[in-house]
Amino acid sequence: MAEKLETYLQTYFGYQAFQQGQREIISDVLKGHDVLGVLPTGSGKSLCYQLPAKVLPGVTIVVSPLISLMIDQVKQLKAYYYKEAEALHSFQSWKEKQQILQQLHTYKLLFISPELLQNTEVQQKMKQVSLSLFVIDEAHCISQWGHDFRPDYLRLQSIIKMFEETPVLALTATASPAVQKDIKRTLKRAPMKKHTYSIERENISLVVEHITAGEFEKKKRLISYIEKCPAPTIIYFSSRKKAEEIALYLHQALPGRHIAYYHAGMQQEERMQIQQQFLHDQLDIICSTSAFGMGINKSNIRLVVHYHIPTQLESFVQEIGRAGRDGKPSVSVVLYRKEEKQIPLAIIQNELPNGEVTNIVCRYLQDLALQGKTVPSYSQELEQRLQVDEVKWRFLLYQLEYRGILKESVIETVPEKWEAAISEITAFCRNRYLNKRKELWKLVSWMEGTACLRVGLYRHFQENVQREQENCCSNCGFTMNRLVEMKEWETVPEAPAMNWQEELKSLLLEGAKE
Repeated sequence: MAEKLETYLQTYFGYQAFQQGQREIISDVLKGHDVLGVLPTGSGKSLCYQLPAKVLPGVTIVVSPLISLMIDQVKQLKAYYYKEAEALHSFQSWKEKQQILQQLHTYKLLFISPELLQNTEVQQKMKQVSLSLFVIDEAHCISQWGHDFRPDYLRLQSIIKMFEETPVLALTATASPAVQKDIKRTLKRAPMKKHTYSIERENISLVVEHITAGEFEKKKRLISYIEKCPAPTIIYFSSRKKAEEIALYLHQALPGRHIAYYHAGMQQEERMQIQQQFLHDQLDIICSTSAFGMGINKSNIRLVVHYHIPTQLESFVQEIGRAGRDGKPSVSVVLYRKEEKQIPLAIIQNELPNGEVTNIVCRYLQDLALQGKTVPSYSQELEQRLQVDEVKWRFLLYQLEYRGILKESVIETVPEKWEAAISEITAFCRNRYLNKRKELWKLVSWMEGTACLRVGLYRHFQENVQREQENCCSNCGFTMNRLVEMKEWETVPEAPAMNWQEELKSLLLEGAKE
């Protein structure tokens, strides 16, 4: 089968040649090997499972972290005559989910969230069909984010064990050697064939703009970059409130530019509409938290600005990788104020439950056990009572399940087990915080250094990195004026004929002003 790969590529996808790494990964997948693939953003990771799914006899399951990403991928596949693809997600009605599950055997590709994959009915339906491949997209979530944000990514281990004869493909664009090791350890699929390629994006110039004055100077510098770059732009913030505030500021300062904000506090429908508007060039500037961008298939983003710095180099590389996916020159700009280091530090401190929260939640569950009750579903009432958000709640439940305190919502009552679990979880959170803080200081050290930014950034992920001869970074002579000289810049498209301002009145700033 592997010898026919080029034929499959041309027949099913219309491409004449594979990009770097695709053929090697696909070949091992078709041979039935477990594979870990690390490829740069925009390098066509999706083809590494789309092609095998097309030629393998059964169903390929793709675990994806975002609903909007799943929906967009299915839409694109069907537009290119890949009809046997579907997504199963919480945004669908019960009837829609049932219809998909009943027809599961007819699909070649099924996208699903890690949370929904824990559903017993879903697992039973999967057992009734032939599974050819189990794909974990954005696999860095297992290590980089799994402990903090997506406990259900850690639970994939039990699902994989349930289908242990099915090969596993884990894909990511942002995994340091330590994270790669953690992915393999968590999945317990040794030995995995590992294919890692340079994640360096040579067409992205790196700029760190040191802001020595206050917020007003930062806003001026932001305007300056956007004016010199009339092209699709993403601006990242650590604060939802600041994303909205700067979006309004830019809307007033840049008449004619089409601007929206995007963050996890918005309704799912709103976020999906904003994303589609951006993908179809009806918006050209997005002011967003890190919630925006994973898997965005838009080739002509030219400028990625970090108004606030992220918490680690892995997040930074992933976010700037959304620029220049067509290979044309693009720029990453960090507007860095030393005083703002406290922002990511506060985020790190709040990611995991502290000792007090851990103790409160555990004592609450102990009381339920003594009353013969099971674990309740998360609710607003529970949040107010325990002062714990859903992310921390799910994290603590996973940790207790891992330690044998919870099993299928039944709570252990032995006091000695609880004391040991509370102590272990508190120590784990503390160590994780110290490690996260260490990663933050690596990012800060990189931004404050005077050596080549490109070499300093990518050597965290790979051994061999070379500075570019031109358009490298601000430490190697790249200046904002170079933006004007770049003939490759694409100008912002004309506003579409449809009145998208009215259609998104409740989402865009024109609507917010009213």
